[in-house]
Amino acid sequence: MNVRRSLAAVLAVGSILLATACAGDDLSEGSDSPDDATSSAAADKGAVSIASQSFGEAAMVAAMYDELLTAAGYDPTVKLVDTRDAYMATFPKSVDVVPEYVGGIVNFLNAKANGADAEPFTAGSGEDLAQQGKSLLDDAGITLLDVSSATDTNAFFVTKDYSDSEGVTKLSDLSGKSVVLAAAPDCKGRLDCEGGLSDQYGIDVTKVLPLGYASDQTYKSVLDGESQLGETSTTDGTLDSQGLVVLQDDKQIQPAQNLVPAVSSSFLADHPDVADVLNPLMAALTTEKLTELNAKVAIDRETPEDVAHEFLADAGLI
Repeated sequence: MNVRRSLAAVLAVGSILLATACAGDDLSEGSDSPDDATSSAAADKGAVSIASQSFGEAAMVAAMYDELLTAAGYDPTVKLVDTRDAYMATFPKSVDVVPEYVGGIVNFLNAKANGADAEPFTAGSGEDLAQQGKSLLDDAGITLLDVSSATDTNAFFVTKDYSDSEGVTKLSDLSGKSVVLAAAPDCKGRLDCEGGLSDQYGIDVTKVLPLGYASDQTYKSVLDGESQLGETSTTDGTLDSQGLVVLQDDKQIQPAQNLVPAVSSSFLADHPDVADVLNPLMAALTTEKLTELNAKVAIDRETPEDVAHEFLADAGLI
């Protein structure tokens, strides 16, 4: 008797589950829900790991990668870190895609392979620089996709008052002067940062304060007089409103820093369509547009994700 009741109960539950499954199938076939379709598509091509630096521009471009790859059917995860060193330790091992700058990644690999004092690559254009560093990239298992015309090099700023009082408009004007530098945590010794300022320009950098690249703390340090010189980017749209001015890199120590997607070569071999997803973004970005987008994040205080989405929509990329 108990056996019959148990069997009947199992059959009843099975019938309910079958009916529910059938009803679910009917609902799915007749559903117009874009969320359901997106959720289903997102699982189609598997996971993709994106790593990026955490300053505003890099976070914004990473958000663009995230949204484009999600729309293409991937399931991205994004990890933001303070310096390039932090993600290069696991790229391309456990990181698949990185929003990069040509000069930055090529010279990072150059220093890693040939020592910190290795002569940096300084080819004029981003494409030339990518070709110059191709063997290093190949050895590292990294492929660069299309190089964007949008470029953003390191830049160094002072207050307008300091510029006027000291007659400083270009970096060579600081030759022989002692300054405290507020910059990214990895600036010390780098040929495009403290190392170049000291060796190429003859600036006496007495101390590097690791307050961040184009960060509020770096701006404040220079404005408060704690530092005389701060590190930012050439697409920083906030300086004028703060009473700050970029000094000309008249000895051109900065290599071409065009935006470019850096992809694990093995991941790209398995997922060649990633190039079709990210290359149109590189074509759509310009230096002027990048400066405008940066200002929305830094001045208007919009989130990198919101700015990224608006740009992708306006450009017809999503």
